[in-house]
Amino acid sequence: MKQLWKGGLLGLLLACGGMVCAQNQVAAPMEDVNQVTDLTLDSLNKANTVRPVPGSSRKGDNPVLFLVGNSTMRTGTLGNGNNGQWGWGYFAHEYFDEDRITVENHALGGTSSRTFYTKLWKDVLKGVRKGDWVIIELGHNDNGPYDSGRARASIPGIGKDTLNVTIKETGEKETVYTYGEYMRRFIRETKEKGAYPVLFSLTPRNAWEDADSTIITRVNKTFGLWAKQVAKKEHVPFIDLNEITARKFEKFGKEKVKTMFYIDRIHTSTFGARVNAESAAEGIRACKGLELAKYLKPVEKDTVTGSSRKKGCPVLFTVGDSTVRNQDEDENGQWGWGSVIAELFDLDRISVENCAKAGRSARTYLEEGRWDKVYHALQPGDFVLIQFGHNDAGDINTGKARAELPGAGDESKVFLMEATRKYNVVYTFGWYLRKFIMDAKEKGAIPIVLSHTPRNMWDNGKIQSNADSFGKWTKEAAERAGAYFIDLNKISGDKLQKLGYEEGLKEVMPYFCKDHTHTSKQGARLNAKSIVEGLQQTDCALKEYLK
Repeated sequence: MKQLWKGGLLGLLLACGGMVCAQNQVAAPMEDVNQVTDLTLDSLNKANTVRPVPGSSRKGDNPVLFLVGNSTMRTGTLGNGNNGQWGWGYFAHEYFDEDRITVENHALGGTSSRTFYTKLWKDVLKGVRKGDWVIIELGHNDNGPYDSGRARASIPGIGKDTLNVTIKETGEKETVYTYGEYMRRFIRETKEKGAYPVLFSLTPRNAWEDADSTIITRVNKTFGLWAKQVAKKEHVPFIDLNEITARKFEKFGKEKVKTMFYIDRIHTSTFGARVNAESAAEGIRACKGLELAKYLKPVEKDTVTGSSRKKGCPVLFTVGDSTVRNQDEDENGQWGWGSVIAELFDLDRISVENCAKAGRSARTYLEEGRWDKVYHALQPGDFVLIQFGHNDAGDINTGKARAELPGAGDESKVFLMEATRKYNVVYTFGWYLRKFIMDAKEKGAIPIVLSHTPRNMWDNGKIQSNADSFGKWTKEAAERAGAYFIDLNKISGDKLQKLGYEEGLKEVMPYFCKDHTHTSKQGARLNAKSIVEGLQQTDCALKEYLK
């Protein structure tokens, strides 16, 4: 057996902790530097109750795309997000034309190339037919002892080295191969079924070159390199998922990358899982000659958001709820300030787009993908006015299910949503605002957050204020994330207060329409002017575009 470990047998014994690996003089197993324990493999029987039957999704004679991986592809024992973590395999199907190909996620948390091959691969292979596809992304767990504990390590590298071990806890005997050999076996056995294997590198971790670095740590010297080398020698496609997503993360910056993960620095949140799924589709599309790409859906482009842009001019986007955008048609109906604020700007030098949506909270505006449209349309020098709060209280996972946790901190909680029976991580109100701010700044735009418009509600002759709740949390989010803050609730509230309460609110009523929250066109214009007044008290460049 070729000796791989430098320093001789003594050094090998020390490196392996005196383990049996010294008998065959193979390299010591990879160190588990992350110290994150995924116990899914230990609950294999439970996990198998919800794992798909291989090939069961097949429609007629259509091919099936099988996903083989670990918790970064399918996390949690049940894979349903009940721990707040999601694997990218959960969202992969959204990128494929499911009338022509179906996607089955057979990944399982805690598995290495070795344990997936020995414990799961045989059953997965039963469902594979000629013309199917198999994506293989393994390596996150190929570390630790060879013959004890989780006993899941593969021998580092792509060589032919083997190691005969006896698992200490069970007495089971096993031959351990290199990472590359397991990859070759996946490839060979997939091809024997007439199917097409594709190797992926690992997803990136939230790990940076050093404390001050802006460069994500790659796996291109270990598993990424080994997978690429095997793919080249075996003449199969290789997609560097690690590199594609890492480049995106580096553009996001460290604070935003934190939102890509949940609980630890390996397992992704819904945000990170979706980024990885998108990267996987991009990698497939860009891989020369890869026929799997023909099953991808066409890339949809939003041609509406940002369409008002004039050459060389910024766009002011308004984001919020029905007090920002309402019916905005009937002169005597309900109006949002976002539909009248353009009257106050020089439209030869800036355009205004009202992207608000009635009934939305900060959370649902994000979850429905509405913020994504604004985010993708943003260009350096643009502006975003952000106002939420009216719909951000109440039920979180029942009823309208649109509220967030109170406050502006980093708290979060996993909820089972009553309507969808799916799990969802819900953050604080201020967390969502900070995300909008962070995203806007990342694109070079200037975010301005507003406390929500005052309601026609009074206590002992004083108009109600949100200064101790949503107004406070909005201000805290703005200060923490470095955005401009305008206390719209106070500025407009003071105006309404001055109109007088003693006259039975006769002077106030014309500013509202049908209820105590939604404004008439007159009320919308009052709020728009209040925003401008607040803007003029700042050094924000947006005020330079006022009439």
